[in-house]
This record gives sequence, structure tokens and C-alpha cells, in this order.
Amino acid sequence: MTRDELLSLVDTLDLERKVGLLTGATVWRTRAEPAVGLREMVFSDGPAGVRGEEWDERSPSLLLPSASALGALWDERLAGQLGELLACEALRKGVHAVLAPTLNLHRTPLGGRHFECLAEDPELAGRTGAALIRGIQAHGVAATAKHYVANDSETERLTLDVRVDERTLREVYLAPFEAAVRAGVWLVMSAYNAVNGTTMTANALLAEPLKGAWGFDGAVVSDWGAVRLTADSATAAQDLAMPGPDGPWGAALVAAVRRGDVPEETIDDKVVRLLALADRVGALGSGRGLPPRSWPAGTARRLLRRAVAAGTVLLRNENVLPLDLSALHSVAVIGRHACAPRLQGEGSAGVFPRDVVTPLEGIRARLHGRAQVLHAPGPELGGQPLPLDVARCANPLTGEPGVLMRVLTATGREISSEHRLSGRQLEPPVTPEAHTVEISALVRPVDDGKWMFGIGGYGRMSLAVDEQLLVEGEFTRDTEDPAVIHLDPPRRHASVWLPGGHAAHVVARRELAPGTGRAVVVTAAAPEPDPDQALADAVEAARKADVAVVVVGTTEGSESEGHDRTSLTLPGRQDELVAAVAAANPRTVVVVNSGGPVELPWRDQAAAVLLSWFPGQEAGTGLADVLLGQSEPGGRLPTTWGAALADAPVTDTRPRDGALAYAEGLHIGYRAWLRAGREPAYWFGHGLGYTTWSYERIRVAGAARDGGEVLLVEVQLRNTGARPGREVVQVYLARPDSAVERPVRWLAGFTAVRAEPGETVTASVEVPARMLRHWDVRAGRWRTEAGVWRIHAGRSAGDLPLTTTVRRPGNCP
Repeated sequence: MTRDELLSLVDTLDLERKVGLLTGATVWRTRAEPAVGLREMVFSDGPAGVRGEEWDERSPSLLLPSASALGALWDERLAGQLGELLACEALRKGVHAVLAPTLNLHRTPLGGRHFECLAEDPELAGRTGAALIRGIQAHGVAATAKHYVANDSETERLTLDVRVDERTLREVYLAPFEAAVRAGVWLVMSAYNAVNGTTMTANALLAEPLKGAWGFDGAVVSDWGAVRLTADSATAAQDLAMPGPDGPWGAALVAAVRRGDVPEETIDDKVVRLLALADRVGALGSGRGLPPRSWPAGTARRLLRRAVAAGTVLLRNENVLPLDLSALHSVAVIGRHACAPRLQGEGSAGVFPRDVVTPLEGIRARLHGRAQVLHAPGPELGGQPLPLDVARCANPLTGEPGVLMRVLTATGREISSEHRLSGRQLEPPVTPEAHTVEISALVRPVDDGKWMFGIGGYGRMSLAVDEQLLVEGEFTRDTEDPAVIHLDPPRRHASVWLPGGHAAHVVARRELAPGTGRAVVVTAAAPEPDPDQALADAVEAARKADVAVVVVGTTEGSESEGHDRTSLTLPGRQDELVAAVAAANPRTVVVVNSGGPVELPWRDQAAAVLLSWFPGQEAGTGLADVLLGQSEPGGRLPTTWGAALADAPVTDTRPRDGALAYAEGLHIGYRAWLRAGREPAYWFGHGLGYTTWSYERIRVAGAARDGGEVLLVEVQLRNTGARPGREVVQVYLARPDSAVERPVRWLAGFTAVRAEPGETVTASVEVPARMLRHWDVRAGRWRTEAGVWRIHAGRSAGDLPLTTTVRRPGNCP
């Protein structure tokens, strides 16, 4: 519908009805208005999968690799296909809008949601995010560019005030969002944080440049609970306050309009934008928009499997990969993550995956009947106990794997009783009479030993094992962060000795109270085996095998929404495990299972190092494809990995007096490393394949016009290895004699080529003219310097063998 047609619908509504549409109806739904043919719209988190409206482990979702893995693709076509898969999952679950992609940047390796963001470079993040957006919206589902803007760390995230200069804001942090608007995104999510003194839901940046210079014609939805002001946020181009039904708008906003604090025309514009969104997703008028595309389960899983391999980064390879199946008799698969990998990060983006394939399962399936697979888990990783699951407990009423959840009145009368698959229940069903949530299970230890149990939540709680009370008390809520209250409440632990072979009855109760959420988490940890013996067993398995594959990674809680990391060290004795295995077997391959950078002190001791990120449900199949050469590891680093946290130039995530200064300005990621003159372990853009390449020639082919001026940089390279392969050709710009401060160099374009052994190919890399511009703060406009620009080409920010120059006109005074 045209804007005039939408305005005519708005004109039929009174002020109360118009304002009513601007706050959600529920946590995940917008309001309907039958008078104009508007139906409810359903939102769902979505960076790695579409969960739907409920946190219910019985309603599984396809689980994609993490956003950091998608950033490692350097492949817009594949990213677009994954966006289409998200859209089809949304349609399957009745979802109109997916809250993805996250376009914040990897400013520091300590960022808690590093895994949910695409890259440290604004151009790579913008191009990958735009591809995801086009894929999602091709099927009539709205994508959401979030979190606008400078929401790059988690410490004090609800009140954090980011202090950043205007030029850095324009050239770095706003750039991926501008790319999203160019891609036609239908929703932008405003962030919790403030920028330069004003919270983002009331910030002038929503109007300019978002809706002004960029021409964004969609709607701005708040992060959940981020709207805290009435008139200020309403006049600042914030369109929709979520969640509902309560909030700071409603009657207060009606009163503000009638007082003249907020023009009614401003309300009309918000409603028009909301109706336009509904029209795009098929929630306005006669029916749903485009029909869902059919994704047979096998097709979807093949795409996810391909994505795992395509995003896997081969950091190091001393002629051990790919493994030669014909010469392989035994493989030792080592590490706790081999059988219990981290598939996704923690927080609001979590989903319940189905048909998960672990690394151990993937390798065993591929080598079945061909080679022996040994498994040694190594020492325990430490950390807090995990929620009860179907592998470790049974419903005490039925004996089925899982737990029994009951909701009780204050007198103990049962309101509901249901079998569940997890001890982590975030949204127990409640009624006005609901007073207590009870989760019970039978845990059957194999051997005698001391078990640790825990209960998470707020309010009055108790935890008993075989009627022995382990935890009891009133636990007061100590945060306003919804991710903590509703998703990951603090846990209280206690230990008890249990005899082997005896079924222990675990009963956890949590009383419900206003403002404390509903989440209940019941955890358990079996006695840890002797760590020295576990390490010795792993070394012995490695010594017996032709090849050792060690899978290491981060643990629950260390990469999560709601808090930043304080260390990049792998937890437990994993570094010791890798060093010992590598010493026992020179053909040791290490697989790193993390969403962001970790320290790899043993990297030069391992024969090969693979980075698998949080790989999603097809972790094992994709990894087996890479190890055995069915797929080439296609990933390139979307962020620079330092050898040690102390080496990283930008690490600050902790505000001082509520403010966090982006004092590094334009220089984040590889730009900061270059400016500091430091050498990281692995540069942005680094990644090996299964062949080698020679970069031979570079030239600027001229300028072309296709929706904007573009420099065409042609790079000739040759496959010098024995296998066909794919190479990501990266082009960087530099202007050493610039009159304004600039990075040493910055990514300006990239493309991928494929070639057979011995074949010479030419990569044509487009460099948009906008990559040469800078923001003139005094003039309030973009400028381009005239003169000579250096163009570098190669395979990473630190490996650029080819250089040329080009002279360009400018518009600087």
C-alpha cells in the first residue's frame, strides 16, 4: 500500500487507538486493530535460529552456526541462503519478524555477545548483514537490524553511556546499519545503551541519519524494555515499544499529545510505519504475504552442514589436513567438547536444536568400518553444573527421561503437571492462582561420590535430594537486566554424597513473586573423575592413534548476553591437555569451539588448528567433511586473534561513572593492531585452504557506474597447489599522506575465486567510492580527498603482497 493509503487508514482511528498500537500486546506480539484490517504480528529472536514465541524445549528449531561463523564465510550468496532458511523457519512457526541480524561490531575480544555479531570491520559486517536481510525478506518475513547503535559490550548495558566522536560513529559504528538500510531492511531495533548522553530510544540518531539522510522507511522497534521515557522517546522517532501490554507510553503518551508535548502528526507517522510493516509481512488486509518456501529437512540440514565447513577457519596446517582416509587406521578424538560441544552462545538468541551431531558422532559416522575411533574426554572443565537433561535423569512419576514440572497453589493444590525435557524452565505455565513451581527428577548415579546440585531463580526457593534439604532461603532480585532475570538467574549450589546404583529423588521449588520472572533452573554435576588420570588416558589414546583430534572450547556462561568476559584463557586444564597430546602425537589436530577469540598458547605445537566457532546442529558432519577433505575449510577470520589478551590494543568494556569512552576512535580490530605496530597471532582475513596461491598482478581497471561509482580492482593469482580450491581476495585502501586522521589501511572490498591446480584466474574486486570518503564533522557532510590512493591486495590484513596506486578527484575545500 502507498503511504497515502496507509494515512487514510490512520485517519479512521482516534488518538487512543493509534497510541495503543505503539506498545506490544504481549511479550512477542503487536496489537491488532480490526477497524483497519490489522492483525497481530509475531516477533522472535533469530540470529542463529527462530525460536518462536515460547521457551519450550519440546518445540525445536533449526540451529545455524553463530553470527561470528557467518562473518567468517566471506560469502554473501551463502549468507543469503541462510537468511532464506531463517525466513522459512519463521513461517513454519508463525513468525512475522525475525530479530536479526546483529550489526554491532567486535570492538574488543572481551565482548560478551561477540558470538552474536558478525565482524570487527564495518564493511564485512555490513555486506554479510545485508545478505542475511535480503534472504530473510525475500520470503515476506521482516529482518531487524540491531542494536542501533554502539551496543558493543554488555557491562552495565542497560544504562551504559557510550562516548564516541561523530566521525567514528559515522564511519565505523553506523556503517553496517547504513548498509542494512541500503539492503531495504524493514525493522531497526534501538538499543538499551545511551550514546553521548542520550539513551538510544530517545536519541536524535533515530531521526538523523536513519530516517533522514538514509531514507529508512521501516519501523524502529525498541529492544525489550528499552523505552523508559514517554515524550522524549516519542518525539525521537522511536516507533514501537516492546514488550507489552504495559509500558511508558499508553495513557501517558495520550496525555502528552493532548498537552502538546508530542505532535499528533508524530504519532500518525509511527502508525503509518507500523501499518507498512504489517502490509509487507502480510498482516494487513486480505491475508499473509508470500507463501512459505518448502525446505525439506534433508535440504535444510545439507545447507547447515555446508555452512559449518564454509565458516570453519584453518588457522594452521603442517601437512596433516586433509586426512588421507586410505592411510588412516585409528583416530583418537579427545576433549569434553568432542561429545558435548557448545553449539550456540547464551542469552535471548538461544533456541532448542534438534538432530544435533557432535564432533565425535560425526567422525565416528564417517570412519565407520574404515578406521578405529577412540575417545578420551580428558579432565573436567570446571564451571557451574549444567541443567538436568534427558541423558541424566527421569521423570519420577512415569520413568521417562526428563523431569516432572508442577505448578501449585499456595495451599499445595496442583494446577498443572507436565513432563519436560530439561531442568531449565524459563516460562512455566501460570494462572492467577499459581504460587509455586516445582521441578522433580530421579538421578541415578553409577558410582558412589559427591554430587553437586543447584537451583536458579529469585524469591523463596528450596532444593532437596532424598528429602535432605540442601538449599533454602529468600533470594532477592539484584538486577534489572531481563536476560538475567528471565534467562539466566543466579544459582545456589550444594553438595551431597550419593551411593551408586540408587535413584536419588531431586525436588526443587520456587515461589512466584511480582517482578522476579518465572524462570527456574535445576542443575546437577556428577563427581569429577581424577583429573590426572583423565589427562593420562587422553595422552595414551593419542599415542596409540595415527591422528589425534582434540576439541577444546569455552564453557557455559563464559560467552553470554548480560556480561562481558574478563579472560581469553580456555577454562580448566584444556591448554595442558592440548600440549600433552601434541607432545605424544605429532599429528595432532586441534578444533577450537568458541564464539570469539581465545588464547592458543600451544598453537605452534599442534600440526593443525581449526576454528569451528559455535557451529550449530551440524557441528559433527561439517567438521568431518573438513577433516577428511570432502569440503575445504572456507572460513576467513572476521576478527583479529591476538596471542594474548595483554597484546590486544582495545580491551576496555567497563564504564567509568556510567560512561565508556571509545577513545581509540576509528582504530578497532586490525586497524588498532596496525596503528600499535603489533603482530597478532592471526590477522583479520586469515584462513588457509587445502591448496596454495601465488598473487601475481594487480591493476585498477577503471571506474564503472552501477547504482554508484565503483573502482574495479583486478587481481591475478594462480593456484600453485595440487588440489582445486577457493581463495578470498581482499583489497585494502591506504592514504599515508592524508590531511585527516585515517587507519593505516582498511578493508575496501573482497571477492572469492576458484581455480583448478595450476590454473590462473583474475579476481575483479569492486571498491565503492564511499570507501574513499570521510566524514567532515565541521561541514556535516561526506568528503573525498583528491590525489593518490594506495591499493593493497592479498589474503589478510597482514598479508598483502600486491600494491598499486590510483589517482582520484575529490570534493574537499
